[in-house]
Amino acid sequence: MNGPQAKTMAEHYTKHLGEFMARENLELFQIGVEQESDHHSMAYMVVEEKDMIQVRDALRPSRGQIAEL
Repeated sequence: MNGPQAKTMAEHYTKHLGEFMARENLELFQIGVEQESDHHSMAYMVVEEKDMIQVRDALRPSRGQIAEL
């Protein structure tokens, strides 16, 4: 998200990510906000690798990557 309200919007979006995971009965490991600058923030969540494609395809923008934890 971009703009002066980016962090606030990203924080709000995390609520919807949690609701999506609960509705889909998927295990959520982590959810949060990463602030790149005053005008760029992103909401993120960490899910099981087996669920990543389903989550990525259901949500927009479609972005997903596998991370080694």
